[in-house]
Amino acid sequence: MKIEPFKVEMWMNEHEDKAIFNTGETCVDSLSMDELFEIVGLDKYETLNALTQRRLTYGHIFGNPKFKKGISSLYQTINENDITTTHGAIGANHLVLYSLVEPEDEVVAVLPTYQQLYSIPASFRATVKQHVLTPENNFLPKIAELKKQVSKKTKLIILNNPNNPSGSLMDLEMLKEIIEIAKAADAYILSDETYRGLTQADVESPSIADLYEKGISVSSMSKVWSLAGLRLGWIATRNKAALEQCLLHRDHNTISCGMIDEELAAIALANKELILARNRKIIQDNLVILDEWVAKEPHISYVKPQAGTATLLYYDFDRSSRDLCLDLIDNHGLLFTPGDCFEFESCVRIGYGCKTEELIAGLNKFSEYLATI
Repeated sequence: MKIEPFKVEMWMNEHEDKAIFNTGETCVDSLSMDELFEIVGLDKYETLNALTQRRLTYGHIFGNPKFKKGISSLYQTINENDITTTHGAIGANHLVLYSLVEPEDEVVAVLPTYQQLYSIPASFRATVKQHVLTPENNFLPKIAELKKQVSKKTKLIILNNPNNPSGSLMDLEMLKEIIEIAKAADAYILSDETYRGLTQADVESPSIADLYEKGISVSSMSKVWSLAGLRLGWIATRNKAALEQCLLHRDHNTISCGMIDEELAAIALANKELILARNRKIIQDNLVILDEWVAKEPHISYVKPQAGTATLLYYDFDRSSRDLCLDLIDNHGLLFTPGDCFEFESCVRIGYGCKTEELIAGLNKFSEYLATI
């Protein structure tokens, strides 16, 4: 099976360790175990002592019940039986696509998005139609155009909400319109909701799994919960046929997730309000700083993000995004992600969920660079 190189992951693998100013990271400032226990009010020694007495078996094959209870609390209609845990959202997306997409199927996927959402179906020899989101439309789907792209052959409509890399957010009304398109084609909707809940305003961030009987939600502990090192994600859907296929295929590539990881994730989600309050404050405070910086930079423009931890910064000079980002990381220690990793040009992706002082330092370094243009 041939598959396109994963541009974002290859870029980060090669360059992240070189960063002095890491404005390429898209997790909200990652937590240590000490910080996790402090936030949730647990005694570290008692908690670790209990964990160290656990036998390191496979644990719960389909997911720790406490962890799955925490996951279900993030939805309105999903219960523990509608969930299976995975190795990150990257594993969840792969499992859904591996389970549902066959040769000759048709898939409609938004662009820009996380590359596996269109490269994996293409590798299975499905026909992939790209629904291109544009800055002129605030990186939101054009419903009339999407309706024309979806046909009776369409197996999956693939969304990313909130969107990575743009930070756009589809609201309830837009999701309902997309659901009506999917219903007419009897298609599934797979929604990568890895950044769900990290909104700038106090607005609803609905899940496709709650809204549509053939909706499949994917998420993880990485971005919203600052625990990427646990390598945990999940699939949530009320559609029994889809979940059964995922579980059947999961036996071939997962068996179970790490039992200690799932214990820690269960602790985090049992205290989700505390972590979410911390992380929303970080991204909301940091976006104010980024917004003021963009307003002062004559070479830079953007569509202000509504959710998530990342956005695209557009520049007005003639240089490829890859050349620009290579110059910035190799000669200035400043990490962005080239727009060409998302099939876009004249832009870079910035992650603004890092520590505030790191964001400020990175933006100051970029200002110094831009002054020489």
